[in-house]
Amino acid sequence: MSYSNAQELLAAIQPASGGTEILDPATGELVGRVAQGSVADLDAAVSAARNAQPAWDALGHDERNRLLNLAADHIEANAEALAELLSREQGKPMNGPNARFEVGACAAWLRAATAYEVKPEVVVDDGETYAAKHYRALGVVGAIGPWNWPMMISIWQLAPSLRMGNTVVMKPSEYTPLSVLALGHVLNQILPADVLHVVAGGREVGEKLSAHPDVNKIMFTGSTPTGKAIIRSSADTVKRLTLELGGNDAGIVMEDADPKAIAEDLFWGAFINTGQTCAALKRLYVPESIYEQVCQALTEVAAKMPMGVGRDENNVLGPLQNKAQYNIVADLVQDAVDSGATVLLGANPDSEAVGYFYPTTLVADIDPQNPLVTEEQFGPALPIVKVKNVEEAIAHANSLETGLGASVWGSDREKALAVAAQIQAGTVWINSHGTIDPRIPFGGAKQSGYGLEFGLDGLKALAQPQLIKG
Repeated sequence: MSYSNAQELLAAIQPASGGTEILDPATGELVGRVAQGSVADLDAAVSAARNAQPAWDALGHDERNRLLNLAADHIEANAEALAELLSREQGKPMNGPNARFEVGACAAWLRAATAYEVKPEVVVDDGETYAAKHYRALGVVGAIGPWNWPMMISIWQLAPSLRMGNTVVMKPSEYTPLSVLALGHVLNQILPADVLHVVAGGREVGEKLSAHPDVNKIMFTGSTPTGKAIIRSSADTVKRLTLELGGNDAGIVMEDADPKAIAEDLFWGAFINTGQTCAALKRLYVPESIYEQVCQALTEVAAKMPMGVGRDENNVLGPLQNKAQYNIVADLVQDAVDSGATVLLGANPDSEAVGYFYPTTLVADIDPQNPLVTEEQFGPALPIVKVKNVEEAIAHANSLETGLGASVWGSDREKALAVAAQIQAGTVWINSHGTIDPRIPFGGAKQSGYGLEFGLDGLKALAQPQLIKG
């Protein structure tokens, strides 16, 4: 069944009565209601998924690939309804790299999970000894997702899990459960029964999922403190883990960069999803020789980007998704202002405005140890730090315990590559930031998590390697 708008889709996933209200972060209006699942509901979902897993695995790669591609087609058939619901619940605009973009990425990543052949790998074959590595399904995968890209990151978790013969139980963020329930509903019109379950609920549901004895692996995207809690709670059952945790990504501008040429890409590297992205550019280091030019070019670009309610087709920036995140951004910017930093654009939010809108903010002349630089703001505020040279920028970039992504910006590719090799991050982009690709493995360094997603490496991470010798 296809749905023409968000209201039709909501009618299919909401409880007939009761439930917790979910409000639009842009307007405060009611989006819908969600039935809060209990620990008992989670236990039932895990049990059903475990019972369904052998038959799903037995279908084989070809049949699972066929069904996953049909599921991608079904997402596309419901794309506008999904995007509208996502915009209303998460706050992101329909246009730009936002709601429609996210739903399109869901279909693309589903298809990407089917694009690789996973075959046994011969390890030794010398005439006397033969050994091959096989990749077997793990069983049940528990997936715990965030509120910033709720649909897309859910697909990152469930697509490779299902492809490799596992079944999945998902626990969405309490802030954006409707988007993930709707996505699950659309997918389950194609998938066999009990292969995919979505259980909305509070912290106790997530804690139970990460410790559940019948769950074989946890995939989590979110904050580093929560990731550490999952590591602890999963220890007794020795679960496999893939953790994509907090990032405070550095960008380094080289002296040979053209400020005007890179300004718009710098902007989107920092402000995609209104800055609410783990792998967004969150601190920018610029040499003093071109500091003023970079600040001016970036300010000119940022000033032109419209922010407002997501269903207005003109807007490309939206609100912070929730009040807690709004307060974090506001407090960090205010601390920077109080310290004497220069506001090039933004700050001074309208305290009487409806919605969690924080202005697009650029902060210059800021101390590299200021909290706006050293803590992850996760919102539309970018500190621009002046440095003497690239060596100083590298030292600052590597000074924190996070290492999800980073970027280097310059005209000489070889010099940029040499700098990239010195940065302690899971991914370093050249003249872009956060441009992920389903074919290219992605994962963090240091306290930004461990394990790889995407590509063939991502598929193998959802399997148990088995060596057979003989």
